Amino acid sequence: MHRRHLLAALAASPLIPTVAFSQDKPLRIVVPFPPGGATDIAGRALQEPLQRILGQSVVVENRAGAGGSIGMAEVARAAGDGLTVGVATLSTHGVNPSVYSRLPYDPVKDFAGVTEIVKAPGIIVVNPQMLPVADFADLVKYLKSRPGQVSYATPGNGTIGHMWGELFKSSTGTSMVHIPYRGAGPALNDVLGGQVAVYFDQVAASLPHVKSGKLKALAVSWPGRLDVLPEVPTYAELGYAVANEPSWFGLVAPAATPPDKVLRIQQAVATALQEPAVRERLAGQGLYASGTSPAAFTQQIGQEIAKMKKVAAYAKIRVE
Repeated sequence: MHRRHLLAALAASPLIPTVAFSQDKPLRIVVPFPPGGATDIAGRALQEPLQRILGQSVVVENRAGAGGSIGMAEVARAAGDGLTVGVATLSTHGVNPSVYSRLPYDPVKDFAGVTEIVKAPGIIVVNPQMLPVADFADLVKYLKSRPGQVSYATPGNGTIGHMWGELFKSSTGTSMVHIPYRGAGPALNDVLGGQVAVYFDQVAASLPHVKSGKLKALAVSWPGRLDVLPEVPTYAELGYAVANEPSWFGLVAPAATPPDKVLRIQQAVATALQEPAVRERLAGQGLYASGTSPAAFTQQIGQEIAKMKKVAAYAKIRVE
């Protein structure tokens, strides 16, 4: 084709502006919790591989507060142009709708499910300088002798850590005071600093401190013992199967995002999660790569809301 005719044909093509638009503007991943927590770790693990696979820049933004509600509300309000996704969690799309009387977003109507990223085991840890307990049974015995005298930290009201803490109390017949934080990072800082003795959350954020000996892990929520913590029993092993369900993180887009744009991101994430380096990085943090279809993840969110409503009623958790 003559060069002049080729340029004219390219200029008339409706595909060129779309491709240039998607490459010139970054994909924004909104993490609804502060830096340093498991949610942040999962989101940032995808940043570099997605940049390579999608051929566009990827930015990770932390929008913390209100148990993840602030960040999720921002994603819900974003344009459905395929340039914004949020890291949804069991807290934001399972627990929050079950325990909050009001939310600034609808976890079903306001989002298009993209994919589950990882499964995330839960953990209970203690500061051994504050609570010199030998194991899980020793902690239960200690708490029963001091009802209401020990505090436990979580990443916030209505988070899965809060749910796990209340399940622990109700299933063991113990009493502790809940201290909610604005994310895993601030909560861990106070547990490490000796302001709070017990902490419930995903394994990822606590793992380095367990390995260093600054925190003592007493139980994990996972089908079997974790490779990264083989000496730590599961809740089921200890006789508390009700607390043995792991958490998860995934991606959601604004509801108006076209299916082809959702699928483009999902396929890129699925490809990234097959890279050995990405899987090893996640597993080293106690996170286990998944990568489901948009339809499957959307269905999963609905099922988790129904399940968490039952758990919230069982544990009598309600946040106004």
